[in-house]
Amino acid sequence: MNENSQSLSCVMVPVSDRQLLLPNVSIAEVVDLNNTKTDRGTPDWLIGFIDWRGLNLPVISYDAANGNELVVPGGNRGRIIVVNTIGPNHGQLPFMALVTQGIPSQTRLTESEIKKVDAQPGPADLMQVEVEGEAAWIPNLEYLESLAVTATP
Repeated sequence: MNENSQSLSCVMVPVSDRQLLLPNVSIAEVVDLNNTKTDRGTPDWLIGFIDWRGLNLPVISYDAANGNELVVPGGNRGRIIVVNTIGPNHGQLPFMALVTQGIPSQTRLTESEIKKVDAQPGPADLMQVEVEGEAAWIPNLEYLESLAVTATP
């Protein structure tokens, strides 16, 4: 096999107290954190909505969705990642957005470079892994999608 078929392009996404690991193909675009609109009375995990390619997408705080404090990044640090949805509500909501605490970075990983770690996941976590000596969490995208669907106007 060639090297490309043995490795997967991934993205490390910084959030408040951890890094998320997502396959590159799950991310449609990384955009600047600005122009989010929110209404009063929204859930703690909802930062607001962005207009992305004619769609009104909910912007979720992974940290708050995981039971932690909502932290909106200051200055030019934060970004929004637009994520392809994969769950049963894909037809209703083909994309959702997550706020980051920095600029996501790309990496190529092989199966041997990812090790599952025994850790207690939060509701937004699928599992913790170790990637090249660093802790990372694989997010529970179906859970995050279920939140996004409830926020969709």
